[in-house]
Amino acid sequence: MGTIKVFNGALKPSSSPPLPPPVTCSTSCTETVDGCHEFKISGYSLAKGMGIGKFVASDSFVVGGYTWAIYFYPDGKSVEDNAAFVSLFIALASEGTDVRALFELTLLDQSEKQRHKVHSHFLRRLDSGPYTLKYRGSMWGYKRFFKRTQLETSDFLKDDCLIIKCRVGVVKTNTEGPKIYSIAVPPSNISQHFGKLLESGKLTDVSFEVDREVFSAHKVVLAARSPVFRAQLFGPLKDKSTHCIKVEDIEVPVFKALLHFIYWDALPDMQELVGSLNSNWASTMMAQHLLAAADRYGLERLRLLCEAKLCENVAINNVATTLALAEQHHCFQLKAVCLKFIAVPENLRAVIETDGYKYLRESCPSVITELLHCVASIGEHSFVACGYGKGTLFDGSDTNGRRVKPRLH
Repeated sequence: MGTIKVFNGALKPSSSPPLPPPVTCSTSCTETVDGCHEFKISGYSLAKGMGIGKFVASDSFVVGGYTWAIYFYPDGKSVEDNAAFVSLFIALASEGTDVRALFELTLLDQSEKQRHKVHSHFLRRLDSGPYTLKYRGSMWGYKRFFKRTQLETSDFLKDDCLIIKCRVGVVKTNTEGPKIYSIAVPPSNISQHFGKLLESGKLTDVSFEVDREVFSAHKVVLAARSPVFRAQLFGPLKDKSTHCIKVEDIEVPVFKALLHFIYWDALPDMQELVGSLNSNWASTMMAQHLLAAADRYGLERLRLLCEAKLCENVAINNVATTLALAEQHHCFQLKAVCLKFIAVPENLRAVIETDGYKYLRESCPSVITELLHCVASIGEHSFVACGYGKGTLFDGSDTNGRRVKPRLH
């Protein structure tokens, strides 16, 4: 057995400093919850003479969790004033104890001078703090708000009508302490689960044959995502045999992209699907075909995604075919973008030389009329079709006979 050695030297004190005590904090925030009410008194002359201490009241309104009402005394509130003044008050009309609030009473000038009579807590420094209403029925206001003789000859009275605006700011205090815990919640990954389900090929119960290539899928997922698939697979006119459905007029890469979106709720890598070196061309072509497929199967979000991608890639060599597609599938936003692009004079000159423009003219002749209207709206300063003024002509030359190189976008 080994021996145990004992260290006889003095123990050195620890070199690390003591840990500081934990510090917590909290914040008290005091602010007002504001609200306004407008009280219109129609028939002021008829309200006069009802007696000192008698009032007309507004409908009740709620601010800061309490109910309030405006009280107007046509003959004044106090006997000692002998009806020489009108009185105006705001009152707490609901149960409450020591309700602290700010008030503003405004008699509106009904002329164009905008010289309103304003009494406000909000516009001055509060040396003693907000006003406190002790109980239900407590009031704030003025016994001598306005001298009656002056009021009745002023711009505040119009068509025997007065308008009073009241603003209330109920004081609220809230104390916020430190968060005891915080749990990070990951973003939704439901599309990952469905996407992996498609990739695994497990539990599939329907197949599609596209150009002799077979794709397996899940009926319930397709039906949940597409009303067309729902009718085809579960509707009263469903296909007799859903073991393998033959799909016409859709190319293999497009159907792959369609399934990818249905399961992943996102667009696939377009270039990867078509294996093209020209990424912009591949992306545009795929987006065009996929837009048509999305419209066919009622996938509105996919259709809009394709519209957005096509808007980003509008260019001379594809705008005509994109415009034809937008017209055929009722994509009004994409159509508007294409029309504006083509209507630019230098773009138009180049677009009409493309095969896509010939296809557009043959397949959607009504769009040509819309295009002409769009071109005309630009004005003579930017495009002259028949040689009036300075401009560019359809043959690619300007009005002086010089050749102009088209600008590509």
